[in-house]
Amino acid sequence: MPLQLTVRGLDPALVAALKRRAAEHGRSMEAEHREALREALTPGRKDFWSRADAIRSRTRWDGTSADLIREDRDR
Repeated sequence: MPLQLTVRGLDPALVAALKRRAAEHGRSMEAEHREALREALTPGRKDFWSRADAIRSRTRWDGTSADLIREDRDR
């Protein structure tokens, strides 16, 4: 039997963000809430920082922004 979860006292900005995300994915707010909880709590999923580190390691720039500006200016 499915259980229900009631969450009170949410920040209106958070509710608005959930509503936008649900619309972007073509889901109801309730379905989006379930998906957000599933994503956050499913064991074995990489968390945000693990994914960010993986992307960072593939796109690492060893120079500085000044190097990029200088290179662009010199072209």
